[in-house]
Parts: sequence; C-alpha cells; structure tokens
Amino acid sequence: MQFFLDILNIESSKSFETFNDILGYDLLSSVENYSLKIIDIGVLLIIFGITLVVLKLLKRIIENPPKKQLEQEEFKRRHSIYLLVKYFVWVISIVIMLDSVGIKVSVLLAGSAALLVGVGMGLQNIFADFVSGVFLLFEGTIKVKEIIEVDGIIGQVEEINLRNSKLITRENVTIIIPNSKFVTEKVINWSHNHGSVRFMVDIGVAYGSDVEEVIEILQSCMANMQEIEQSPQPFVRFKNFGDSSLDFELIFWTRQAFTVDNLKSNLRIEIYKSLAKHNISIPFPQRDLHIISKTDA
Repeated sequence: MQFFLDILNIESSKSFETFNDILGYDLLSSVENYSLKIIDIGVLLIIFGITLVVLKLLKRIIENPPKKQLEQEEFKRRHSIYLLVKYFVWVISIVIMLDSVGIKVSVLLAGSAALLVGVGMGLQNIFADFVSGVFLLFEGTIKVKEIIEVDGIIGQVEEINLRNSKLITRENVTIIIPNSKFVTEKVINWSHNHGSVRFMVDIGVAYGSDVEEVIEILQSCMANMQEIEQSPQPFVRFKNFGDSSLDFELIFWTRQAFTVDNLKSNLRIEIYKSLAKHNISIPFPQRDLHIISKTDA
C-alpha cells in the first residue's frame, strides 16, 4: 500500500511541477528585459472579471429604483453618476492590470508626456462639454421638455447627455448642441420658472375708432382662445398714437410657448374678423403729398 502511495505522490509532484511550468511559461521570451507569463494573462482576466462584477453591482445600486419608477431627469442624474463612477473604476482597473504585467504607469506617462499634451489640447473642448454636462444634470438649470433659446435657436430640450444635448426646433429638426454652449453663452429658458410664458401681439386701428370698444373686442378675442391662460389675466394696453393708426398691445400668457407662432396667427385671424364685424378698420400707412408750384417772376 505504501508503495502505491509513494507512486501517487511522485506523480502528483510531477503534475504540480508541470502545472507551474505552464503558468510560468514566458510568452515573450524573445523580448529582452520583459516577460509576459500565462499566469499574468490569468491575473488580467481575473481583474477584468472583478471590474465587470463591481460595475454591475454599482449600476444596480446607483440606478435603483428601476428606470420606470423614476422621472426622466432623476434617471439622467443617476445615470450620469454611474458613468462617472464607471470611468473612475476603469481607470483604476487598467492601472492595476498594467502594473500586474510589469508595466509601470509612471514610466509610461513620463515617456509619453509630449503625446499626452497634444492629446489634451485636442480633447479640451470635449472635456469642457463633459464637465458642462455634469453641471447641467446636477444643477437642473435646463431640463427635458423645457423651451430654450441658445445661439439664436429656439427649441425644446429632448435629451441631456454628458457631452451634448438634443433640441427639437419648431420646424421639427433635431439639433445637437455641445453642453459647453449652455454654460459659457447666454441662454434664454422660456419655461424655467413657470409653466406659462408671456407674449404680446400688436394691432393698429384707424383714427376715430372708439378706444374702449376696441379694448373690449380685443379682450373678448383673447378670452375665446383656449390656449391663452386666464390666470394671470390677459389684458390690452393702449400703446401709442401711431403715424397712421391707434396702436394697441395684447399681453397674454400661454403654456404653448413652443407653438406660440400658431397661436398668434389664430389670434390675429380672430381679431381681424371681430374688428370687421364691428366696422372697425385696420389702416395702412398713408402719406399726404403736397405739391407746391413756383410761378415764374
């Protein structure tokens, strides 16, 4: 019996030595001053797998509860936090993996300093967009579905991502704008403080018209428009004595800021019909030309 046990021990030790030889096999034996063993590849795979598991757990923790139970803005914030954590974890993981195969990150950075400077200068705009996206998502100065004006473009915010945001214009055109535009330039947020926004429409009537009657008609026209809010109450202002007309200004509030041009058009149609019904004319510019003739002396 002891004889067989000795044989098994000898075979086991040989197998163990063979296994160690396999793990210690140098894949880059032809390269001087550097070695890459199979065991190093195994360590890389283990670190890679641990990184994936950690990121999966972090995503479940950060983005919990599920997306369906969160508002879109809140989900975007949580997702942005996860992306930041994800990038940080991957940087640490890559540094550990490089160190495990004998590549010193400090030496690598020192040797590629000039290259990194060039890459950094090329990526500075992207980095600025990235940081701006973080500020937008965390501060909430601009939110999804809000109406904004930036760079002369008016649109509804469709998405806010880390690097850029998507706007839908009134012409139903999708525009992708870098997030740094919202931080470094002037931005008008039409729906930031309240749901309704104030707008104005100008109208002129002929001299000799009853001012009080005109104001009553214009008030009635705004009251008949369902898109116009009645609180705050819309009102009419006698603006000026124009060159050819009495000028009035209609002030109203609406939640349809994105399609307000259509609302203004419908309101002007209603005004035109109502004034015509009450025999109040809308004048056009007129000029009187006086000709003075000179007689020969």
